[in-house]
Amino acid sequence: MRYGPIAPELFIENRRRFRELLKPNSLAIFQANDIMPTNADGTMAFRQNNDLFYLSGVDQEESVLLICPEARLEKYREILFLRETSDHILIWEGYKLTKDEARAQSGVQTIMWLDSLPAVLAALMNEAEYVYLNTNEHIRSVVEVETRDARFIKQLQAQYPLHQYRRAAPLLHQLRAIKSPEEIRLMREACRITGQAFRRLLGFVQPGVWEFEIEAEILHEFVRSRSRGPAYGSIIASGKSATILHYVSNDRQCQDGDVLLLDFGAEYANYAADLSRSIPVNGRFSQRQRDVYEAVLSVMNYAKTQLVAGNEIEAYHKSVGEKMTGELIKLDLLRADDVKNQDPEAPLYKKYFMHGTSHYLGLDVHDVGAKYRKFEAGMVYTCEPGIYIPEENLGIRLENDILLTASGNEDLMADIPLLADDIERLMKK
Repeated sequence: MRYGPIAPELFIENRRRFRELLKPNSLAIFQANDIMPTNADGTMAFRQNNDLFYLSGVDQEESVLLICPEARLEKYREILFLRETSDHILIWEGYKLTKDEARAQSGVQTIMWLDSLPAVLAALMNEAEYVYLNTNEHIRSVVEVETRDARFIKQLQAQYPLHQYRRAAPLLHQLRAIKSPEEIRLMREACRITGQAFRRLLGFVQPGVWEFEIEAEILHEFVRSRSRGPAYGSIIASGKSATILHYVSNDRQCQDGDVLLLDFGAEYANYAADLSRSIPVNGRFSQRQRDVYEAVLSVMNYAKTQLVAGNEIEAYHKSVGEKMTGELIKLDLLRADDVKNQDPEAPLYKKYFMHGTSHYLGLDVHDVGAKYRKFEAGMVYTCEPGIYIPEENLGIRLENDILLTASGNEDLMADIPLLADDIERLMKK
């Protein structure tokens, strides 16, 4: 892998915590993601299933992890199955993990080739009463293509209809919401690489450049820093395009007087960073642009004071919405009298700030976790208020990644330029 080594203790501990949540006489099965086709004989770049990676650290296709804590044979209590390599595979596809390498990487002691799976699975199914299977249960997921997990679930339930099947996803959501020190180290590196890319842009952006040229600068910095690439589709939105929340066309030429909204983040060792900045294409904010920028920054600074252990998402978003309302009144975008008479279920600030302020961050950019779980130390959230004014061709969003601790929060992007004066100074330089 292009990223540096990860201590196997991370995955050993993740499996230990997962085992503690299982019912007695349980077997849990985790599959790698599919290799997805494009057209003709093409395939998309492989991206590992995050739950399998979280429990094993193995970043290779066609891998399977079995966890059976009470298996009669101790060597069957954790088994990692890998695709066996060959001279043909080495020539055409490249190097694959050996058993010893997989053992060192994952901490799983029993490594087998994939052709052993049917016989071993049959033996363990004979012992197990509960079977935990994995699915994508993210609250915003839209799954229209049958996955490897879905195919396997149908096959297994047809073959063994009388077992008691359970969902692994809620258990992983519970565990993955709290980041370990090693995970935080990896996320810090993703943030560091993202910050490098942003600084690179401050010396590159000027009137006349194309959004895709800016995207290319980001990708260059990511890849040269051992990132696989962007953790999600980079948003490079100038002028009115900045008022489109998920703009990814990135095909407009930046004009003098535009504000450029940037939303991008590096992926490192499968962990995501998520940054938003808004910068003046010509290096100087107009007074109106600066006023809106300062309003968003004020909301961001306030939101960070509320993003603390013990708070909860609904109260947090309500509080941030009230702060945003005050800023929009100052900007003459809302009238105080109208706000007094607004429908509490449809607050007026939503016209200009229509998305949430924060979401979980981790192996997924919109990471898994129970939405209404109280904030806890070890969670990582984004903090990303914005104001979008289509009639002024202006959209400004600011976003940093925040680690919650027992004594407050830590901004993982605190060293990335944020103040308007610093942005202008660095662009001038």
